[in-house]
Amino acid sequence: MGKEIVKHFRLTIEAAEAFSKLAEQEGMKESDYFRLLITQKPNDYPELRSGLKSLINEVNRIGVNINEIVYNNNSHLYRVQDKNRLIAYMRRLNETVERAVEDFGYHENTDHQ
Repeated sequence: MGKEIVKHFRLTIEAAEAFSKLAEQEGMKESDYFRLLITQKPNDYPELRSGLKSLINEVNRIGVNINEIVYNNNSHLYRVQDKNRLIAYMRRLNETVERAVEDFGYHENTDHQ
């Protein structure tokens, strides 16, 4: 989609310098950084995309193992070791999600509180 509309904004010198610095820190042109700020799409953040991909892969691997344990349980082949493995997988899943939250932050929507 072409960029057909031009908008002009007034900023203080301090705000303009801060904006330029933030865009530079992200390695982006100011116009690209502005569009990023107004869209706030996860795809705009390469490190977030990579982190989410890793998280999804980890959750999928853990899910496969959990499904095996559930299958064994439904087949009446459930053992105490399966219960221990299930607890370990669930703990690992929780730790993985906690790491993702620490790495990428958690921004609670405060509009509904």
